[in-house]
Amino acid sequence: MTPRPLRADAARNRDKLLAAAVQVFGERGLDAPLEEIARRAGVSIGTLYNHFPARETFFDAIFPERLAALDRVAEAALEDPDPWNGFASFLEGLFALQSQDHALNDALALRFPVSPEVREACHRGFQHADRIIERAKESGRLRADFKPQDLSTVIWAMSQVIRESMDVAPEAWRRCLAFFLDGLRAEAAHPIEVPPMTETQLATMMRRRR
Repeated sequence: MTPRPLRADAARNRDKLLAAAVQVFGERGLDAPLEEIARRAGVSIGTLYNHFPARETFFDAIFPERLAALDRVAEAALEDPDPWNGFASFLEGLFALQSQDHALNDALALRFPVSPEVREACHRGFQHADRIIERAKESGRLRADFKPQDLSTVIWAMSQVIRESMDVAPEAWRRCLAFFLDGLRAEAAHPIEVPPMTETQLATMMRRRR
């Protein structure tokens, strides 16, 4: 059945709640109190639950636009004629977006369950990342043993740096990224005894984080 359109006042309340959710989650992360969102929107908590009966319904409404920004970062990286610069700019763009938005940082670190639609958008981003990584490896600039699974662990680690330092040293992640990139240059590589995680191990960790 086609849902009935909202009354004008109800539509305004929903818009105010979405705007407040973007602000509050962006400032405080996905575990921010829903009461704070209602307060900033100027509505009651009952009105909030009428429009968004679960915290996750907010995520479905606000994340598609944010994940689209990740697509644009990846597309620009793939268009860069220098594969290493494309790889480095992809990571810098990714972490810059995370540093500007606690909600996106939490989502990419899988700190909260998300809908299948949001998971699909994240999966699309990792498909872009696979191509970016392969281009950089084929150029001879990125060490050959770096795998997409390694990128996942780097994102989780960097998300924690961003989460803990955002309020006191918002640029600290850039120093961490510089060290990380230097360690990934092919000329700096040395054999690593521990293999990357398997797809099964990675999937198990992701399920646990959700």
